Amino acid sequence: MIFSQSVKKVLSAKTTFVLTVAFAVMCTAATRVNNANFSGSWKLNEQKSDLGQFGGRMTPKTLKLEQKEDGLSIERTSNFNGQDRTTTEKLSFDGKETENTVFGTAKKKSTAKWSEDGQTLTVNSVVTFDRNGQTMEIKSTETWKLINDGQGLSVETKSTSQMGDNTVKAVFEKSK
Repeated sequence: MIFSQSVKKVLSAKTTFVLTVAFAVMCTAATRVNNANFSGSWKLNEQKSDLGQFGGRMTPKTLKLEQKEDGLSIERTSNFNGQDRTTTEKLSFDGKETENTVFGTAKKKSTAKWSEDGQTLTVNSVVTFDRNGQTMEIKSTETWKLINDGQGLSVETKSTSQMGDNTVKAVFEKSK
């Protein structure tokens, strides 16, 4: 009889432990946020956009985005002085700074952070480049979010440089 009671206590303790772990896993899964997915090809809608005081000359005309659980790959195609220029960059969702080369040899350092509800991505960047022998810096904050039931993408960019402050509200439509 004593053996039977000690076995019951051990089994009861194991059962309680297993149930507690299972409950914790279920609670974690239930509170996991589903982040917006920006993957796809996107085309700028200039009529719906506000291209700011500089006319959005660096605003991409198209975006190709591939989103994975750990980051976002971005291909931006802009038209500058009548020529298409494509830059690629990768962002990490783990909070670590990424460095990409853009516009020739300019270095762009960025960090990306999701909003609490996972529907808005904020990207803070600093681009450093040389212009006429002087080093220039552009600091920017991009706020990315899906609009129009996922058929649109809004990217609001607030930037500061030696040329002044600028805000661009670019609206992209999903390409088919």
